[in-house]
Amino acid sequence: MKQYLMELFADAGYLAPDVIVTRLGVSAVIACCIYLSYRLSHVGTIYSRKFNVTLAALTVITTTVMIVIGNNIALSLGMVGALSIVRFRTAIKDSRDTAYIFWAIVTGICCGAGDFWVAGIGSAFTFAVFLALGYVRNDNRVLLIIRAGRVSESRIEAVVFQRFARKAVLRAKNTTEESVEFIFELGRKLIEKDRKAAKSLTDEIYALGGVEYFNIVMQNDDISS
Repeated sequence: MKQYLMELFADAGYLAPDVIVTRLGVSAVIACCIYLSYRLSHVGTIYSRKFNVTLAALTVITTTVMIVIGNNIALSLGMVGALSIVRFRTAIKDSRDTAYIFWAIVTGICCGAGDFWVAGIGSAFTFAVFLALGYVRNDNRVLLIIRAGRVSESRIEAVVFQRFARKAVLRAKNTTEESVEFIFELGRKLIEKDRKAAKSLTDEIYALGGVEYFNIVMQNDDISS
């Protein structure tokens, strides 16, 4: 019995070289599809070439790990113990990057286990979803920040709310004995519509007098935007 168990643990994970090459080759092909999908769905400053290359490499690396583990229980337990000490602290700039990481890992697992149909069909559907919805962006929010004297407090609120038909949302209002600071949240469409007005909001606010500064800040959920 002891000899049988030793042979079971020793030979359970053996694979022929051609099988290994096939699994790594399929994972490399799908990794190229992941690379292409990430390139198509990420544009502008949010696109990271290094991260894209990392996704492709992660697919092949995961496949290699699965080939090493195979059906060998001893190796699988050892691999879990070795990987448990690794801590990943890479900042994710876009929530979609998390999905791409899972896509690369799952593809690597499927290819390493020899489930090529699952890896191929699953990747095809995932590629189609990202291709169709990859250009969806968060709606940019515009923050209107105004600091002025307390004497102009009520007039500023009246001008802003009247100008945007109550669609301006007051997010913060900081006051001292002599000054007041407003932070309004506006939609991007409101700002674009205001640009077509005969008199700009900037001129109208400064015409009230006592305004220290008037800032418009574009805010987006993406870290890099």
